Amino acid sequence: MFQADKSGAKAKIIFVLAIAISLLHLYFNILTVLPSLLQNALHFAGFALLCSLTYPLGGNRHHNRWLLTIDLLLGCAAAISALYLISMEDAIYARGVKLSPAEWTAGIVLILTALEFTRRTTGWIIPILIILALTYVGWWGEMLNGVFRFTGLTWETILFRSVFGDDGIFGNIARISSTFVFLFILFGAFLLRSGAGEFVINLARAVAGKTIGGPGLVAVFASGLTGTISGSAVANTASTGVITIPLMKKAGFDPKFAAGVEAAASTGGQLMPPIMGAGAFVMASYTQIPYTTIVTVSILPAILYFASVAFYVRIEAKRQNIKTIEEDAPKVITVLKEGGLPFLLPICGLIGMLIYGFTPTYAAGISILAVIISSWLTPNRMGPMAILEALALGARNMVMTGILLCSVGLVVNVIATTGIGNTFSLMITEWAGGNLLIANNRMALDSLVL
Repeated sequence: MFQADKSGAKAKIIFVLAIAISLLHLYFNILTVLPSLLQNALHFAGFALLCSLTYPLGGNRHHNRWLLTIDLLLGCAAAISALYLISMEDAIYARGVKLSPAEWTAGIVLILTALEFTRRTTGWIIPILIILALTYVGWWGEMLNGVFRFTGLTWETILFRSVFGDDGIFGNIARISSTFVFLFILFGAFLLRSGAGEFVINLARAVAGKTIGGPGLVAVFASGLTGTISGSAVANTASTGVITIPLMKKAGFDPKFAAGVEAAASTGGQLMPPIMGAGAFVMASYTQIPYTTIVTVSILPAILYFASVAFYVRIEAKRQNIKTIEEDAPKVITVLKEGGLPFLLPICGLIGMLIYGFTPTYAAGISILAVIISSWLTPNRMGPMAILEALALGARNMVMTGILLCSVGLVVNVIATTGIGNTFSLMITEWAGGNLLIANNRMALDSLVL
């Protein structure tokens, strides 16, 4: 009983904290303008706290009081360190970019907790890359020979640039995370809470449910359609997998194959326009290519990706002689009549505003309001409680992405500081130029022989 009560209390804390984070992001993205460093620090602080509870140290199966205390301490340490360092920015510059012992401690705690939360959400690979990048600048870079040699910086300079640099933990990628990415994922959460997820599943069943291997194709279509409203592979899997995987197993597909199809199809959800994953916004920011252009050119590759997964499902169904057909699949026209229009209106409105020239944050904010209004045209009307649940869902769906995008700024900062990115570019250009010269020489020789 104690464990259940404690777990219930923890769920309530997560729920309230997630709502507060979503409201904070709506406030500084739509209603006011904050300094970029402060906004990004608040973004990281909020998701560090939420990550410490949603990705606990002992795993979700363990409810040990001491582990929960450690998680809360880590989350609070990360949040306090981030906000403290940002508050001391002017003082650090006034000292000639010299860090006090307290700032040293806060900086080290910030980076260590960022590494830990990244490990919890994504595994060991990204933290190891961050450690290699930071030590390359401060230690082993000067041991190398050739173009990759780097004479090194002091650890004080590394720590300062990691926090306050344009490409650091609170830099450009964190800004993309705290603005475009979060608001689009929040928009997707509102769509899912309004009932769009059920509409997507029914539409997928109507399109593919009566074909051979239909349940597998339903998973592909459902994940593709859900990708248009979520932009998150995790949210995609959670919303469609609970329905499509049992359908595939019931039809006769191997459980491992069913899970693989759902994973592959849901991963493609973050490639499906218009609400794409964080990569689209990072690309738009660094290349200065309009987001609408990136969305437009992504349509065909996304369709080809889902088509390839669908072809594989069809081949596997034929190979295993799976002929189960979903007889009770609804008709497309029936699904559209029962609730298609209210869910399409916010998406079409979002696309229209982006094409017209509104900023992505403004378009996403207006589209969230449009989802609430459109839901009143359906049986699943969004009241105050449903709105709060959508706010909480959006923040929880953003935890992994928010932590990752902030932490990966540590690697990007090293690439920008050392110029190793330019080195790779020049090497690739040189290789390409050398191969082109060889090709031209061979063509000239061939023409002489002829």
